[in-house]
This record gives sequence, structure tokens and C-alpha cells, in this order.
Amino acid sequence: MRDPEIMQQVKDTLAQISEIAPGHAVELRIPPYSAIQCVEGPKHTRGTPPNVVEMSAEILFRLIEGNIDWAQGIATGAIHASGERSDISALFARLSSRN
Repeated sequence: MRDPEIMQQVKDTLAQISEIAPGHAVELRIPPYSAIQCVEGPKHTRGTPPNVVEMSAEILFRLIEGNIDWAQGIATGAIHASGERSDISALFARLSSRN
């Protein structure tokens, strides 16, 4: 079941990410809440995107708050990233500095 409060926080955060890194090169998934395409580069149109990042809402919030860093998330399996453009750690550093 999706918590409406968490869903709104996720959507607000993803909106900020879309503003910082507009584009369609990376699909950022926060199941079961939402997903967006972001980061400049080649647009993906069909099938499984070549650049995918997936994490829980909890990890998304922890990244922004600075309670976990990108490398820790990858190393522990809390963040799943595939594709040559999937390292979006700099994006989270920018987002963290805005909040």
C-alpha cells in the first residue's frame, strides 16, 4: 500500500530532480511511488531503458538528507544503477545542497 504522504514527498523530490536535470537519458524509479526520466542525452522510447536507477523512497530521502552517499547506496545494494549514464551522484549532491 502506498502512503499518500510519502508519495507526495517522492513526487515533490522527483519534480526537483526534473528541474535540476531535465532530459530523458536516465529512468529514475522509486517503486511503488513514481518514476521519471531525467538527465540530458539520448531519449529512450521503447522497451527497457538502457540507463536505470532504482531505489526505495527511504533511500531517496536519506540521499537528499546526506545520511547516505551514492557509493554507500551502490555498495549495499540499496541503489541499483545500470547503464553508462546511471551514475547520477552529482545530481543528488546538487539536490542536497538546495534543501
